[in-house]
Amino acid sequence: MSEDTILFSRDGPVARVTLNAPERHNALGVAQIRWLRDCLQTIAQDDALRVLLLTGAGERTFCAGASLDQFRGGTMSGELFSTLTDQLAALPIPSVCALNGDVFGGGAEIALCCDYRIGIQGSRMLVPAARIGICYPVNGIRRFVERLGHAAATRLLIASEELDADTLARIGFLHQVVERERLDAHAEAMARHLAALAPLAVRAMKRIVAGVIDGSIDGAAAETLVMRCSQSRDLQEGLAAQREKRPPQFTGE
Repeated sequence: MSEDTILFSRDGPVARVTLNAPERHNALGVAQIRWLRDCLQTIAQDDALRVLLLTGAGERTFCAGASLDQFRGGTMSGELFSTLTDQLAALPIPSVCALNGDVFGGGAEIALCCDYRIGIQGSRMLVPAARIGICYPVNGIRRFVERLGHAAATRLLIASEELDADTLARIGFLHQVVERERLDAHAEAMARHLAALAPLAVRAMKRIVAGVIDGSIDGAAAETLVMRCSQSRDLQEGLAAQREKRPPQFTGE
């Protein structure tokens, strides 16, 4: 059941999603993609949630991407997988990806759609599309180029190079590389840090940054977001907390 292979829970302002099929390297079939998309929609519509923490079960693989068995059977396609990655990239709240192991295929793009990626020492990543004859959809290729640059994208997609964790950190794919036993604590700390920030400002700047990166920035819409933050109660709370030397209590208003 997809409900068992995609675990979704809330812990205050933190939404947690765990890919829970370690016996098949947390690969995603059609049912898992649909269930995961439902989870993301729920998260996007819940104003009480301020950050997503995404990880995988087991100690071998974060995610092996789309199910190759279903590709062979014709029920899976790159276009279907793109509906998931596009939705994850467009999530209005920040996302932290805790990569609990190796990353293969579309699992790399799932991680790339998140705002922060924490990997473990000794892990590796391989996108084998060119090795088996798959061409990534345009949105996926664009995401690799925009977020990692031309040189890294060609190494990963066209040359299908296998890269280790240190190299992934150098090219900007990983923001942190930690020892396995420290992964959960680091990811949790990052999620809690993000959840404590002013949610209106975080959402606004995430949206504007995305527009700047992909060239879709709307100046008028961006100015509206800026003005909403400048007129918010959260700004007054943030200024008061700074003056009073206390942690702010943001409400998103």
